[in-house]
Amino acid sequence: MDSRSRAVSSTKRWLTAIAPVAASATLAGPVIIELLPNELRSRVSSGIDRLFFSPIFAADHTIVIRQTDSLNSNLLYDASITYLSVSISPSMNRLRASKHADDNAIVLLLDENEEHVDIFAGAGFRWKLFRDQNNQSQRHSGELRWLELTFHRKHMGIALESYFSHILERSKEIKSADRRLKIHLNEYDDWIASDLQHPATFATVAMEPELKRTIMKDLERFVKRKEYYSRIGKAWKRGYLIYGPPGTGKSSLIAAMANYLKFDIYDMELKEVWYNSRLKALMKSMKSKSILVIEDIDGAIRIQNRGEKAAENRASDDYDEITLSALLNAIDGLCSVKGEERIIVFTTNYKEKLDPALLRPGRMDVHIYMGYCTPSSFRVLASNYLAIDEHPLLEEIEELLTEVGATPAEVAEELMRSEDVDIALMGLIQLLNRKKKESPEAEGCVGDARIDDELVVEDERQKGSEIRLAAGEERQ
Repeated sequence: MDSRSRAVSSTKRWLTAIAPVAASATLAGPVIIELLPNELRSRVSSGIDRLFFSPIFAADHTIVIRQTDSLNSNLLYDASITYLSVSISPSMNRLRASKHADDNAIVLLLDENEEHVDIFAGAGFRWKLFRDQNNQSQRHSGELRWLELTFHRKHMGIALESYFSHILERSKEIKSADRRLKIHLNEYDDWIASDLQHPATFATVAMEPELKRTIMKDLERFVKRKEYYSRIGKAWKRGYLIYGPPGTGKSSLIAAMANYLKFDIYDMELKEVWYNSRLKALMKSMKSKSILVIEDIDGAIRIQNRGEKAAENRASDDYDEITLSALLNAIDGLCSVKGEERIIVFTTNYKEKLDPALLRPGRMDVHIYMGYCTPSSFRVLASNYLAIDEHPLLEEIEELLTEVGATPAEVAEELMRSEDVDIALMGLIQLLNRKKKESPEAEGCVGDARIDDELVVEDERQKGSEIRLAAGEERQ
């Protein structure tokens, strides 16, 4: 008998011997498992599966994704749970429902021992959740969870090279879309966070429609240019200077930008920062996808032209005064590149008081003037506050707004005085007529919102708006 025949004969004898054992285990297994305590049932069941249905007997591979790895949270587990929360079918027999403080809606999750099949790149991936309620293997006792991902062995390359990357990226998108935005206020060396509940959007901000579209287009262009900023060797950040009289909607515009991009706001009070080192530390601790806001920048720091000697005006206090130079170094220095996708917004009522060094491209790339209420912005306010698009008094109000200056805040205050549309509009007409009498020589509403400086974007010019970027900026 040759070696091949002996091998075949040996294999037959081995299979003949093990067949009764396998059959007995198959029949008795479910009965035995049902008699076991709950905490051991899943462990024994998975052990039998590994023994009799391992890759020796089947063409499947299984990857175990544990909730923790050496006491550290497993990012892949967290991402997989998030990913499965939107990919599983609500029609499954058993699901878990959950809602955390940062969730906007109820989330459906895969429950213990339930299976879900996900199709990716033409391959089937079977997910199953397990848990050990009396885990003592870690330093802390309690529930330990893990996921098992099973798939055909020929799809191992897809799983490792594409599927896991897809899960990680998709989970980021899901969390970003669902999470509540935060506003962070600086207190000593740290940021204190709370929910950002400002309702402003670009649809509700009282601005010229063309100006809104230009700002939104600029924001969209910025967030899509990661590779561009990396290629040219610049930090992925963009600066906006928003200026104009009080009550023109500067803060509402910032909130609209945050809600549009789903970015957190870091509202820095420079007067609470006593040392330059603390300023740098606060900048470094900001997360990516965030907006740094410094309001009333003209009063927040000591404005000093670079030609003056610093020693002439330096205070003799024990702490270092935050100067314009220190702020510029923090914005331009290495601490500014620690995070990605950062927007820096300065606001001021008096642009002419600012040092030119603060206004140059690379620091304040876009200058937005927020002026008095225009007929177009008034229409937005009338729709928001009175829920009207047409009314006999609207044309009279629009004519008055071309003759006198009233801020959006003043107009909004009048519209809120009564729920009766006629009374609210008549009150606004009376306000505008009083302003007209007080300033009979007024030249009209010359302070319309605009993006200004020297370079026109796409050479667009609209009535009441000049769509422009800071000098030196490239065309859109």
